[in-house]
Amino acid sequence: MRIDAHSPGGDAGESGLLLLQAWLSPAFPVGGYSYSHGLEYAVEAGALPDRAALQNWIEGILLFGSGRNDALLIREIHRAVTAQEFERCDEIAAFAAAFRGTAELALEASAQGAAFLKALIAGWPEFVAAEPLRQWKRPVYPVAFGAAAAVAGIDPRLAIVTYLHAFCSNLVSAALRLMPIGQSDGLACLANLSKTLPSLADALELVPFDDIGAAALMVDFCSMRHETQYTRLFRS
Repeated sequence: MRIDAHSPGGDAGESGLLLLQAWLSPAFPVGGYSYSHGLEYAVEAGALPDRAALQNWIEGILLFGSGRNDALLIREIHRAVTAQEFERCDEIAAFAAAFRGTAELALEASAQGAAFLKALIAGWPEFVAAEPLRQWKRPVYPVAFGAAAAVAGIDPRLAIVTYLHAFCSNLVSAALRLMPIGQSDGLACLANLSKTLPSLADALELVPFDDIGAAALMVDFCSMRHETQYTRLFRS
């Protein structure tokens, strides 16, 4: 089922962009501010001394870690929802739920996915009533987001690029609370990361879903060490 998100006086692309801005806004209550994706331990261990190191760290996640995988999951679930292949949707959701390197990263993905659906019900109940969203209780975040984007008829590439930009923004925001860098450094880091997103989206269009996988081993290591870190601001 696809829902027409077109509002009177606008066009479909404009309406889809407004939906993405709402869903990926810091004000949308998915709780992203409480997760650092292992960044907190990396800072504690001295692995991220400055802005350049932070940018390199986040870029590595985009190219070799969950950023890449989340993009592939969004693309695949979007295709399945658009084609109304709902058994395939459930397969992707189950696979994505198991495809996390650590307990904290699994919590980060599933808790935000559940929160996304809960918030979607409040503002756009017609979306959650559509297949396959109405069947799911706790999908991981990129799957829930990608399915909602497909139901709304939003272009998958646009959904991927904006999702990854919000992911980068959240990590930069976490870094501002953890590292001795200021807002200007954070903005410069985000601006540089944003330049990589279109080329990453281009590259991933050529990657088959079966090639999903991560090689960001230090992120997983830091996430595991974060589980027993003595003082913590974040849940991951």
